[in-house]
Amino acid sequence: MRLAMIGLGKMGYNMTLRLLQGGHEVVASDRNLDVAKELAGKGAIFAESLADAISKLQPPRVVWIMVPAQVTDAVIQDATERLSKGDILIDGGNSNWKESRVRAEKIAQKGLQWIDAGTSGGIWGLKNGYCLMVGGAPEPVKVCEPIFKTLAPENGYAHVGAAGAGHYVKMVHNGIEYGMMQAYAEGFEIMKTSPFGLDLHKISSIWGNGSVVRSWLLELLESALKEDKDLKGLRGFVEDSGEGRWTVQAAIDQDVPAPIITLSLLTRFRSRQEESYGAKILAALRNQFGGHAVKKA
Repeated sequence: MRLAMIGLGKMGYNMTLRLLQGGHEVVASDRNLDVAKELAGKGAIFAESLADAISKLQPPRVVWIMVPAQVTDAVIQDATERLSKGDILIDGGNSNWKESRVRAEKIAQKGLQWIDAGTSGGIWGLKNGYCLMVGGAPEPVKVCEPIFKTLAPENGYAHVGAAGAGHYVKMVHNGIEYGMMQAYAEGFEIMKTSPFGLDLHKISSIWGNGSVVRSWLLELLESALKEDKDLKGLRGFVEDSGEGRWTVQAAIDQDVPAPIITLSLLTRFRSRQEESYGAKILAALRNQFGGHAVKKA
């Protein structure tokens, strides 16, 4: 099917390629026209603007927005002014689930349909597929299901609930991710300071085979340590996308104790004040799955 992909950053770019590989027609649009033209050379349909992209779609038009959270409202506003009754807007970015519910209600007043697609996979999604946690009414989700099934690996997509549910589940997913990353960071820093001169790359490698703590994050850590066993090329400075904060706030609002996720978030704040090996582990993991490294000068 044909859709427009608005926003061709690390995620939007690779998602466009995966959709093209799956036989879909993708109208590619980004403020950086060179990126859109580059994708046109790989099979996408070039659009010089959001308006141009929408003009190249057929009803029911499907517009997937993959832009930073701070400009999402502006892009949605621009799109809703150009779309018609029955058209579908998909927000695949890291938006707050509460804002997604409000946006869904607003565009529904204009006869438009809303989907929020929590998207996980980072820079590896093109190869491995994206886990998709989809929120919205059943009708638009059914229309867009071929898109979701192409983007996701087998059994990696689910319609999880009404509008906002997709971003809510992705929020909690990222909160759990914070806690898992922090546990690895602390454990490897303990081993780093041991009296045994441990080979942490070797340990991360064997733990990936049969250990109860094996995971994709551990595989990424093994890859990072193989490249730089002491992580000398990284600063121990770890940003957060906002979803960890929202998870902690949701836990507070819902009276759910979540000390691990809360403390992992606070540790990220701590990492911005002073270097530590544990923080470098976190930075290495974020770089491995999302390309978010802060390199040393």
